[in-house]
Parts: sequence; C-alpha cells; structure tokens
Amino acid sequence: MEFLQQKALIESLIFASSEPLTLKQVLKITGFKEDVITSAINQLIQEYEARGSGIRIVEVAEGYQMVTHHEFSPWIRQLRKDNHSARLSQPALETLAIIAYKQPLTRLEIDQIRGVNSEGAVKSLVEKRLIKIVGKKEAPGRPFLYGTTQDFLQYFGLKNLMDLPPLNDIFKEDAA
Repeated sequence: MEFLQQKALIESLIFASSEPLTLKQVLKITGFKEDVITSAINQLIQEYEARGSGIRIVEVAEGYQMVTHHEFSPWIRQLRKDNHSARLSQPALETLAIIAYKQPLTRLEIDQIRGVNSEGAVKSLVEKRLIKIVGKKEAPGRPFLYGTTQDFLQYFGLKNLMDLPPLNDIFKEDAA
C-alpha cells in the first residue's frame, strides 16, 4: 500500500473512532511502522491547519482525535444544546479540580478542602466517567481513593495531567 493510501486509512480510523486513537491501536490495526503512522498523522494535522478546516486532528488523552475548530464552538453548542448531561455543576467542577490537582484522594479529603459534603458531586463525576476509584487508602475503613480518567483528559482537551495550568497561574487570574 502506498503512503497516500496509508495516510487515508489512518485518517479514516481517526475519524471513525469515538475515543482518541493511540499509535499502538493504529499499529495493531494496520501493521504499519510507527514512523509511517506518525508521519501520516503529522501531515494530516498540517493539511487540516493549512486549509483552515473546521475540523482538526489533535493529540489528546495519549491518542489522536478529530475535533471541531474552537472558533466554531458557539454554533456547535447551539447544535448540541439539547445535550444537558455534558454540563458540569459548580460543585462538580470544584470537586473535579481538587481531584485533578491533588489525586489520589478520598472523598473525606475532598470534603475537607471544599468545606462541604461532596458526595453528590463525586457520584456525578463517576457516572460521567471523569473520575474513578483508583485504589483504597491505607487508613481505618480503607476509604476509596479517587483520580481522573482518560475521559477527563478528553473532555478538557488535555494530552496528559502535565497540561493542567499551574495552580499559581489560576490564582493570578482570579486576583486580576
């Protein structure tokens, strides 16, 4: 198979995948060499960018995914305005931020940081698959420890947790 066909196949796989597609997955499906896959993906990213496309291929959650250009998000939101389940409440956002920056931690530790009961927010975030139980703490009662998921990275468009903004940057923005 020539390179243009390989690139087209990789593009099709990324398009058809509802989750970020990793290099390992593409390698397993196609049998192409890793340098061919990365070259094809990099060319596709550049081609979409060069033509000012409304669609992009981005690296997110340790894989690649097609997404709409952020410039068009008001229209995309209008298209999806019936999808209220994707919205996060203020308590859920607070809880998620605490978990993202301090994971792994227990619900009691989350409650202590927030100063209020976080049971509902934790339950909602688990249902949305943005957080999960990552273990049990070596403490009386062996409470669950919570951490973020790949879906969290995907939801916020992050490659990994290192892409989270530093906390001191967030506090500077709040002060301004």
